[in-house]
Amino acid sequence: MKITALVENTSCKEGIKAEHGLSLLIETKEKTILFDTGASDLFAQNAKMLAIDLAKVDFAVLSHGHYDHSGGLKTFLELNSKAPIYLRKAAFGPYYAERESGENEFIGVDQSLMTNNRVIITGKDTPLGKGLSLFSNVKGERFFPTGNKSLLKKTENGYEKDDFSHEQNLVIEEDGVSLLVSGCSHRGIVNIVDHFHTLFGHYPTHVIGGFHLYNHRTGKPESTETLHQIADALLVSEATYYTCHCTGEENYRVLRTFMGEKVEYLSGGKTLDLGAAE
Repeated sequence: MKITALVENTSCKEGIKAEHGLSLLIETKEKTILFDTGASDLFAQNAKMLAIDLAKVDFAVLSHGHYDHSGGLKTFLELNSKAPIYLRKAAFGPYYAERESGENEFIGVDQSLMTNNRVIITGKDTPLGKGLSLFSNVKGERFFPTGNKSLLKKTENGYEKDDFSHEQNLVIEEDGVSLLVSGCSHRGIVNIVDHFHTLFGHYPTHVIGGFHLYNHRTGKPESTETLHQIADALLVSEATYYTCHCTGEENYRVLRTFMGEKVEYLSGGKTLDLGAAE
């Protein structure tokens, strides 16, 4: 199984540009999967630089309804004429972020895509084929990211805290690898890993995704004490973690001091080969 970071907040390869967003290309023995599309068409530009043909993607997954994961959806639909896009119905909700000025800025998915016939609405547990599935409905509250406080949903009663019912996670099991992929882990990465264990009866061997440990409104990371507790909770799974995007580089460095080689940073342009020598 091969995973390539098409776009991320950083880049580790010449010619690969970065943006605040995430897009991963995942190649299994039978399927090629696009997980999120970043904030713009940059994921496609980087794919071209990496000699990756997005027309060959079998299906796409949208992790949740925020622009930094969905901004390239229109571009993907233009480049690929067949792949369905799996997302939660709630992903088309009116989501906003409270900015430092006090104003609420729309950060949701392009609403014109709601009627596209290649959009497939997923349930709380959705099988996608052999060894492939999606899950949402994560209910745990351990180490809920403080950065969520400024993320809102507009309702008839005004702005309310987002419950992230639009968030879903991808599971891939192949050749002894049990991979969990999360976009931003708004429900809390510890809770998501716990939910995985509840569903499958074991922990993942590998986890990829942003952990939403950085508060973009305040500019502050989580406390070192909280990061230590999160690290201890994640180490229980014995999985190897590849984090990126909304984790924050400073937070990653702190996690690394507590988790050692059990956590790595997945930068734009980097490719992982899971199941082979890592």
